[in-house]
Amino acid sequence: MKIFKFGGASVKDAAGVRNLIHVLETVGYKETLVVVSAMGKTTNALEKIIDEYFINKTQIPSGIIELKEYHLQIVKELFEENQTLVSERIHFYFDELQLFLKNNKAPNYSFVYDQVVSYGELLSTTIIQHYFLEKGWDSFWLDARNCIKTDDYYRAANLNWEETQSQIKNETKGHNLIITQGFIGSNSNNFTTTLGREGSDYSAAIFAYALNADSVTIWKDVPGVLNGDPRVFQNTELLNQISYREAIELAFYGASVIHPKTLQPLQRKEIPLFVKSFENPEGLGTSVSKGKKIEPLIPCYILKKDQVLLRLSSIDFSFIVEENISYIFGLLHEYQMPVELIQNSAISFSVCINNKYKRLEELVLVLRSRFNVEVNEHVDLFTVRHFNEKAVQSIRKYNRQILLEQRTEETAQFVLEAVIE
Repeated sequence: MKIFKFGGASVKDAAGVRNLIHVLETVGYKETLVVVSAMGKTTNALEKIIDEYFINKTQIPSGIIELKEYHLQIVKELFEENQTLVSERIHFYFDELQLFLKNNKAPNYSFVYDQVVSYGELLSTTIIQHYFLEKGWDSFWLDARNCIKTDDYYRAANLNWEETQSQIKNETKGHNLIITQGFIGSNSNNFTTTLGREGSDYSAAIFAYALNADSVTIWKDVPGVLNGDPRVFQNTELLNQISYREAIELAFYGASVIHPKTLQPLQRKEIPLFVKSFENPEGLGTSVSKGKKIEPLIPCYILKKDQVLLRLSSIDFSFIVEENISYIFGLLHEYQMPVELIQNSAISFSVCINNKYKRLEELVLVLRSRFNVEVNEHVDLFTVRHFNEKAVQSIRKYNRQILLEQRTEETAQFVLEAVIE
């Protein structure tokens, strides 16, 4: 079995779905499991629907109608014979979504988030599965929630590996071409959970691990793994090959081309990963495997926007020692603050965090009971792997105050002040 993962950009419209067929016809689809994300910007649209819902729970969010029409238009452009059947499935999902929002009593934002955003993947895979069938391909639609079993940590669920492996083997048995959803799973009560934003890559790795797959290929709108996001950095170059370790380092620091958790299960079974362009399926792309040195050896640039820099110092000028650091990290965990960078001295402690769950005010209030706290919001965190002096100077050219700088042998990081609009 080989695993293919297609992101939202690859299936953003009818032409994208047709191109997915072209890719599979070009590289082969025998003994293949296809993992698909939500179409285009559907997840973003569903997030806005959730925000609308929490502002006014008595009114059906206006974005639902627009999102439904978006999917129905794709169906209209794709299908000749089965248009009515597929359209009915689309209407069913949106009716189900509206019914959930109408009857939901749970105040937990993260719980509601997972129940709602999961419809993006259900819609995309339903449309593509029916398109496979219309093309005469014998394929099987698999509900990933029956396979990916997790805990109750909504929006970033942790995997139950033993149960997940067992379910995947049972659910995929006897099928040659399978299409399923990335990003989503379910807990022991069968409520939908998600693996974290951009978690479809991780889903592909989970299926690969459980099925002892020959390889995983992530199809993207770039030629492979580049040494920087071309939307942010100029003159980016393709990395022909990198090791699992290098890919994990890049993912950890925030490189968006590979999800941070994706590499770990692949590395354990030495399953090679390929990152290729869905616009050029015969291109070599980037290969990720064991022990391969980065080629070419050039600086790699990563940007994480809209971070928060906290500077803590002891009120009585006492040392920031193990007890204080343990207390700080306990709070960061309690208030769900992913840590991006830390730096400490005798009487101060700086930490760059992601206010993903919007709990910064709560955290700062508690911290101020024991520390002096300085808060810098909306800062940018630049990371340069394999840096050289030219790379460092390129960061300084942004002409913004560097609030924190830290270097190790291979990695330099810079926290830059917020851009004033």
